[in-house]
Amino acid sequence: MPVIRRSANRRMLLRWSALFLFSTTTSSGIFAAESEEGKSVDSTTQVLVQPWRGPYGGVPPWNEVRPEEFVESFTAAIALAQQEIDAIVAQDAPATFDNTIAALEQSGKTLTRLDALFGVHSSNLNVGPLPDIEKIVVPLETKHSDQVIQNSGLFKRIAAVYEGEEFKSLNPAQQRLTEDYYKRFVRQGAKLSESDKTRLSKINQRLANLFTDFSQNVLADEEGYVTWIEDASSLAGLPENLISAMAAAAKEKGQPAKWAITNTRSSMDPFLTYSANRELRQQVWTTYYNRGDNGDEHDNNAIISEILKLRAVRAKLLGYETHAHWRLEPQMAKTPEAAMELMLQVWPKAVQRAREEVADMQLLADADGVTIEPWDYRYYAEKVRKQKYDLDFNEVKPYLQMEKLREGMMWAAGQLYGLQFRPISDVPVFHPDVRVWEVLDASGAHVGLWYFDPYARTGKRSGAWMTDYRGQENMTSAITPIVSNNCNFVKGSDGEVVLISWDDADTLFHEFGHALHGLLSNVVYPSQAGTNVARDYVEFPSQLNEHWLPTPEVLNQFAVHFETGEPLPADLLAKIKKAATFNEGFATVEYLASALVDMKLHLAGDVAIDPDAFERETLSELGMPKEIVMRHRTPHFSHIFSSDSYSAGYYSYLWSDTLTADAAEVFEEAGSYYDPQVAKRLHDHIMSVGDTQDPAVSFREFRGRDVDTAALLRKRGFPVD
Repeated sequence: MPVIRRSANRRMLLRWSALFLFSTTTSSGIFAAESEEGKSVDSTTQVLVQPWRGPYGGVPPWNEVRPEEFVESFTAAIALAQQEIDAIVAQDAPATFDNTIAALEQSGKTLTRLDALFGVHSSNLNVGPLPDIEKIVVPLETKHSDQVIQNSGLFKRIAAVYEGEEFKSLNPAQQRLTEDYYKRFVRQGAKLSESDKTRLSKINQRLANLFTDFSQNVLADEEGYVTWIEDASSLAGLPENLISAMAAAAKEKGQPAKWAITNTRSSMDPFLTYSANRELRQQVWTTYYNRGDNGDEHDNNAIISEILKLRAVRAKLLGYETHAHWRLEPQMAKTPEAAMELMLQVWPKAVQRAREEVADMQLLADADGVTIEPWDYRYYAEKVRKQKYDLDFNEVKPYLQMEKLREGMMWAAGQLYGLQFRPISDVPVFHPDVRVWEVLDASGAHVGLWYFDPYARTGKRSGAWMTDYRGQENMTSAITPIVSNNCNFVKGSDGEVVLISWDDADTLFHEFGHALHGLLSNVVYPSQAGTNVARDYVEFPSQLNEHWLPTPEVLNQFAVHFETGEPLPADLLAKIKKAATFNEGFATVEYLASALVDMKLHLAGDVAIDPDAFERETLSELGMPKEIVMRHRTPHFSHIFSSDSYSAGYYSYLWSDTLTADAAEVFEEAGSYYDPQVAKRLHDHIMSVGDTQDPAVSFREFRGRDVDTAALLRKRGFPVD
């Protein structure tokens, strides 16, 4: 299961979790120029808060960003947003959809743009002064988000629209938007007493600080720990492209005579798969899985304990049994019990498959006098793959050029949705590695922009994700989306072709699925655009997009040897298909262990929790195979402790995959993943509608019925009871 796919996208999460980026904060004596909203903006911060200029409806001014101006800019942008809120609340006219709900949708645009710029710097360029700036900005945003939710005059107007006669005459999308505003305000504390609102704000402020500290600790451990190799004999078993990448990483870090395994999954995973040096495997494994858990200044255990306590207290304050109940109420699952039921349906089947995998590996390990440990799993799994399926992914990797596969996923999007991708160089980028494409429809009309930031570097958080710099909308005019995909592939030496693993290729297609979800959005209101959908639904379009990678149409054209240009041989493709569910026990167990621990942590209530002890005891109770570790151990589980975003929500990948598996079978039943009628249904009912209707309805309209959860077991090769 890929890391942070997505949609952990800070911009989207901010809008989705807190909903609205405007506040009652005011500032005096700082105004001199004018913003697009007609309010004053300090001239020293005008670049960051002014409307984006240039082609394509305006583009992010990355070349003009000066990080030291972020704090002052946020102060100005929040003040502008306050003026807009004041204007909505102060109206004499009774509340209507247009003067309240639609007005809110048009509010805070300066702040939204600014947050897009800041989000990229905090996620992709977190160096220099950024860590300290982030510790100021994040609490500022939290404060103004609380203040808008707690604005009683604003909530009174929202409630009047939701409960009034006009509501019945609104179209379905408008009704859903109004209901979402009302319920989200209630869930965030709009009905609390003044004293409880104050208490809630203090909790949220403290959490904002803790989230930032947690993230920066993880980043510090990813950048602060490197496994160095000085003797070429320690490179035994490693493919040449990996050795070359390790050499390039060492050179970048000022050690040109050595090889470096950086503390990221993209470096760790292939090293553990191929290295014949067991001692080094253990060292690399330990360094990676101990991030945030080294008992030093970057240890996250105390931070996690406090986060869990505060979340539990907040949930009670808001009227919920636990944080998990609060988080799941607006999701497809609705309740923690429903999510747990699905996970526990799959868990024993995954564990049984993992034990079978270990037994197969142990037969080979016995010859080496080795008892399988977690740092051995990938190494011996690869040996079993060769033995069982005659499949060596080292033979496949020369055909997996990152750039060619990028072309392949663009080609597939053209076949499915009629999209065209034109590289452009007339817009600024935030790093030399970043490239940009204009996206066009079949007629050549502009659809949006796609930015691609593929490589790991200092200051960039680990994992892979999609970000929207500008969401699609069509209220007063057509606003086109600007989205990006961000990965952490290991960059090769200058001029060297970048080869990626099959898992990395899968990640590439997955993240592009999120991007397509944003690009194909065709809605009126920005809060309903693209990926602004339920957390346990947002992964569905991206997981589905993974299915186009192994299609012969993509592989035959774009999986070509980096030296000869020859396509992936048919026999290798057949082996890949035959081994499609190989090691699924490991993949499912390491993911589900994280999801189950996440849910149990947030169902525990306000008891004091020792994260390491809780993790050990929970996994023991679940019968976790000793040879496997959680995909994200608690001390570095950024999904759930860098924000509220995926807290009590890591199950969502499995929930989404039930939809994905069933939807994929539609294409299979049609005889092709490029069937035009099925592709049109996918576009019309899933990719373009955003959150204009209940996702269960969207799926039903695409599939013709409700989801069949047995499809998930079939996809993973597990027995269907």
